[in-house]
Amino acid sequence: MHVRRMTGGLAAVVTMSLALLGGQAAAVPSGEAGRSAAARVLTYDASGSAEFRSAVDRSAAIWNESVDAVELRPVASGRRANIRVLADNGWPRALPGSLGNGTVYIGRQAVNQGYSTIRISSHELGHILGLPDRKPGPCSSLMSGSTAGVACTNPYPNAAEKAEVEDNFAQVAAGQPVPAPRAVPAGD
Repeated sequence: MHVRRMTGGLAAVVTMSLALLGGQAAAVPSGEAGRSAAARVLTYDASGSAEFRSAVDRSAAIWNESVDAVELRPVASGRRANIRVLADNGWPRALPGSLGNGTVYIGRQAVNQGYSTIRISSHELGHILGLPDRKPGPCSSLMSGSTAGVACTNPYPNAAEKAEVEDNFAQVAAGQPVPAPRAVPAGD
């Protein structure tokens, strides 16, 4: 009984202390312990991505594994997403709004030509995270896009691309202006 009273008292003190500091106590799942507490959560809606849904989910997971400043999560039902992902018959493209917001099109034209759906999705999400095309480029550069060739299936950002995304979101967190991503036309 004495231990329960002490534990309950300690929990109350911690809760009150956090409330006074303006914070909110939250448990961190064990698999997330290494993830930055300051990660900005961006939601994505892949309900319109048709046959590319699993590629979109895998690409979001790749970005989550690659950077700490931002975390991509599927949008909760009935909520508005930061990122909409749609399938169409054109060439893949991204229409960024502000950093972390916009629309991605997974175009079947590139898929029909043999390009990797996961690489396409990762590349287009990279635009929403503020990365420009880097053409021409090697397969090791995710943002080299189609110039790396059909044989390139690498869906991972390289060290420079990861650092740029980290810097983009660090600037936002610090209240510094970040240039708005520009629209990336079809054929990127």
